[in-house]
Amino acid sequence: MDISQLETLIETDKKQEISDLLNKHPELTSQETSHGISPLLLACYYKKPATAGIIAGFAKNISLFEACALGKFKETDDLLTQQPELLNSTSKDGFTALGLAAYFGHEEIIRLLLFKGADANIPASNGFNVFPIHSAVAAKSFAITKMLLEAGADVNAKQQAGLTALHAAAQIGNIEIIILLLEHGAALDIRMEGGKLPTDLAEEKGFPEIAAILKV
Repeated sequence: MDISQLETLIETDKKQEISDLLNKHPELTSQETSHGISPLLLACYYKKPATAGIIAGFAKNISLFEACALGKFKETDDLLTQQPELLNSTSKDGFTALGLAAYFGHEEIIRLLLFKGADANIPASNGFNVFPIHSAVAAKSFAITKMLLEAGADVNAKQQAGLTALHAAAQIGNIEIIILLLEHGAALDIRMEGGKLPTDLAEEKGFPEIAAILKV
């Protein structure tokens, strides 16, 4: 059975057809999609948690990274108890467990990972250089951003193209996160590649009041 059929069903969110297919071919859950990740992670990246849950139900085992992306607390805890060396490792597509939990907005798992000693300053190893704090801001999660900063996350860490968390928050116009970042020392004068400041991104995206606050 070709994994491409399952991949298409995930993309189109055909839950019943996915269930029917996996009933016949549960081994597909462990195969790699054309994106280089598992079907479960693919469903998570497509922001289809219900579909991901269906796939997880047919999987013999789920990885730490899948558990963190899906928000499965007990499985995350159990897997780290069994293999604590995975805590600060990266997934096949380059993200830490902390980064995935941040991107998908799973606060309880973030608390668990930080309690177990997860390093908040490990960037993705896939060339994008995304740090967990960037993922938290992308998820628009004030709570997770705050937890990461309190755990020592570098507020001015740069991802690909020189984007900081403040650039990202300015771009989406999230004033609560912007204030939080500024309170933790976010720099107003860091320029992305091409020279843009956080204030420039806020202005471009139609947030003139935020742009005014962020002016150097």
